[in-house]
Amino acid sequence: MSAETNASHAGHGGHAHGVEPGADRRLLALAGALIVVFMCGEVAAGLVAHSLALLSDAAHMLTDAAAIGLALVTMKVAARPAHGGYTYGLRRMEILSAQANGITLVLLAVLLCYSAVRRLMSPVPVGGGVMLGVALAGVAVNLAATWLLHRASHAPGQRRSLNTEGAFAHILTDLYAFLATVVAAIIVLATGFARADAIATLIVVALMLRAGVGLIRASGRIFLEAAPAGIDPAAVGAALVARPYVAEVHDLHVWEITSGMPAASAHVLVAQHQDCHAIRTDLEALLSREFGISHATLQVDHVPSAQALKDPAAHPEDAGPQHCDDSHGPSYRADQAGLPGPRNQDLY
Repeated sequence: MSAETNASHAGHGGHAHGVEPGADRRLLALAGALIVVFMCGEVAAGLVAHSLALLSDAAHMLTDAAAIGLALVTMKVAARPAHGGYTYGLRRMEILSAQANGITLVLLAVLLCYSAVRRLMSPVPVGGGVMLGVALAGVAVNLAATWLLHRASHAPGQRRSLNTEGAFAHILTDLYAFLATVVAAIIVLATGFARADAIATLIVVALMLRAGVGLIRASGRIFLEAAPAGIDPAAVGAALVARPYVAEVHDLHVWEITSGMPAASAHVLVAQHQDCHAIRTDLEALLSREFGISHATLQVDHVPSAQALKDPAAHPEDAGPQHCDDSHGPSYRADQAGLPGPRNQDLY
C-alpha cells in the first residue's frame, strides 16, 4: 500500500468547534468597555489622591483594555480560512497576541517597580479615603470583567484559547491588585503609613510578573512546536506501537497548531498483508480518544518482507518505503516494547 494513499488527516470534519460565531467576542467587548470607562475615572482619582497604587492599577487596566482589543482583532483574523502559503490559516495570530500580553505585563511591572521603590525611599502623602473608595469600586468592576471573560473562555464547545487566557490573566491580576490596594488604603487611613501605597504597588508588580512570565512561556512552547503540556510524545509512541499489527512508529511529532489544537504526524509500519486503512483508522481513533489529538497525519506502510530485506532489487514491490538518513527522533518498535501474545506476531 503506497504512502500516498495512506496519508490521512484525522477527524474529517472534526475541526469545527461548535461555538456560535462571535459569542465570546461579544463578551470580550463588553468586558473591555467596562474596563475603559472605569480606568478613566481611576486615573483622575489617582492624581487627586497622589496614589501610586491607583495609578499603577489604572496603567494595568490600560493594558487590560489593550489586551482585550488585541484579542478581539486576532480572533477575527485567526478565523479566516487557510489560503495561499498559510496552510494553517492565521490561527497563530492569537499566540502572538498572548505573547504580546505577557511581554507588556513584564515591561510594565519593571516600570512600576522602579516607581514604587522611589516612593518607599521618599513617601508622598496619600488620600486614603479616595484610595479606598476607588479600590473597592475596582474590585467590583474587575469581578464583573473576570466573570465575563470566564464565560467567554469556558462557553460550551469553546476550545481553550491562549489568546483569551492572556486577557483573562490581565483582568485576574488586576483584581488581586485592587484587593492589595484596598488593604493599603485601610492601613493608610488607620495609621497614616504612606509607604503602604508603594508596598501595594510592589505586590501588583509581583502578580504582573507571574502572569506575564507564564504567558511568555506558554506561547513560546507553541512557537517552538513543543508537545502540548500534558501530552508525552513517548507515551503516544508507545500507545501507537501497542496496537495490533503495528510493527514500528517513527518520525513521530506532536505539537500545537494553536492553543487547544494539538496535532501529530508519524510514519507507521504495519504487518505484511494487513489492511493499512483499517489500522490507520484505529490509530486515529486512539489518538483522539486517549490524547485529545483530532488533527493527525499518519503515513502507513507495510514492513519489508524477509525476501525484500535480503534482496530489495529482486523484490521491489515488498521492499517498503525508503527512509531518510535522519530519523527525526526515536523509533518505537513492537518487539522492543515486549508485547506478548499474537497481537504483533508475524509482523515481518
